[in-house]
Amino acid sequence: MSDDKKPLNQHDDAAHEETIKVLDLYQTREKIQTRKLPGFFRDLRRWTWMPMLSAYFLLPWINLDGRQAIWFDLPARKFYVFWITFWPQDFMLLSWALIISAFALFTATVLVGRVWCGFTCPQTVWTMLFMSIEDFCEGDRNQRIKLDKSPWNVNKLKKRGGKFFLWGLLAFATSLTFVGYYNPVRELVPDMFSLSAHPAAVFWTFFFALLTFMNAGFLREQVCMYMCPYARFQSVMFDKDTLIVSYDIERGEPRGTRKKTANHRADGKGDCVDCSLCVQVCPTGIDIRNGLQYECIDCGLCIDACNTVMDKMDYEPGLIKFTTEHATKHGKTHILRPRFIGYVVALTIMTGAFGYNIFTRMPLEVDIIRDRNVMFRESAMGLVENVYTLKINNMDTKDHRYSIRVEGDHEFSYKGAEQVTVVEGEVMSMPVSVALDPGLMKSPNVDVIFVVESVDDPAINATEENRFIGPRLRR
Repeated sequence: MSDDKKPLNQHDDAAHEETIKVLDLYQTREKIQTRKLPGFFRDLRRWTWMPMLSAYFLLPWINLDGRQAIWFDLPARKFYVFWITFWPQDFMLLSWALIISAFALFTATVLVGRVWCGFTCPQTVWTMLFMSIEDFCEGDRNQRIKLDKSPWNVNKLKKRGGKFFLWGLLAFATSLTFVGYYNPVRELVPDMFSLSAHPAAVFWTFFFALLTFMNAGFLREQVCMYMCPYARFQSVMFDKDTLIVSYDIERGEPRGTRKKTANHRADGKGDCVDCSLCVQVCPTGIDIRNGLQYECIDCGLCIDACNTVMDKMDYEPGLIKFTTEHATKHGKTHILRPRFIGYVVALTIMTGAFGYNIFTRMPLEVDIIRDRNVMFRESAMGLVENVYTLKINNMDTKDHRYSIRVEGDHEFSYKGAEQVTVVEGEVMSMPVSVALDPGLMKSPNVDVIFVVESVDDPAINATEENRFIGPRLRR
């Protein structure tokens, strides 16, 4: 019987090991409590996110020509960006802007790695703000860990409640500002606090506030590690000359604790004192000493922590530093390399083309539709007439008075309003007709060109070509 039981036990052990492996795939998140240490890169992050954060909260309050400087008016299908108004037909320009932004990110990644993630990404910036509030309300890393383990009491409720309240205020301000880009913020804010805001504005404000509260308050590094696609494909753009945060293995290993006065080299130890401060300050909780990992956002906080320890031990700084693989092995980095040059050339061409289209963009669109119910008609004077619907779209930020005329290879006679006023952002539609002596036509249909020109600014003009239909010629 003992022989029969032995295989059964082995089978149970194998099944148990398999169960553990499966459960590890769905392990719960381990909360990361980061330590706050001063340093160059922590100060640098502050100077990178402050301008972006200030622009985000202040831009909706800036008015130009009586309207919000940046306003995405979805009901009217118009996007106002400072002095330029984008219409649905300008969708290609928006696509260009997104593609250019992506290539700019790729170019920066090839050169300096994931510095966007570590210094300017909104997820990183808002996470830093929420962590600062957490540090203010609950104390430093050790105090927060102790608070997590302590039972619920009045002190814990007060600290957690204060933290959640301030998180909620920041999340609400963030969301209210975001909705203010779509619903004029000077109207939205008083309407929101007077409880008279539109239900849709209220819904989206609280919806985005909840997302901000969850993302920056609880998900944090999970967004960077599992939700952001950039973390997954960034390595494709890396090469041996990409600047990344690296740990000097040859200098640091073997790591171990020691006294400051000890001769660690004689004891066979490297410069790393194995204090784990580089892990404690990392917002994604990784150990950079294990090599480059996709979770690393190149924030440089581990460099600050390590340099602090190196200064205390009177060791040379730079055990962890921004460097490249080529610099580590050969002492030199190649900045001008084919991949980087290719990205720069592509980015320059696209940016130049985009800028040219923006600055030469005509804030006027003309559309002419011929009446298809009646191909043509004969007037009392024996002329052939075609009826059209003329649409004038004033895409400028001010009113214009336009003159209208027709041109072509024949002496067309235009019948309709010769001048019209179209207010900014409006489309005027009106019927017009064009007449021609049939004896001048050499074919049943000829080209006719409608010319619309601004009276107060002749540089604003547009032409639209259409067909003029006449009777079939007799042979």
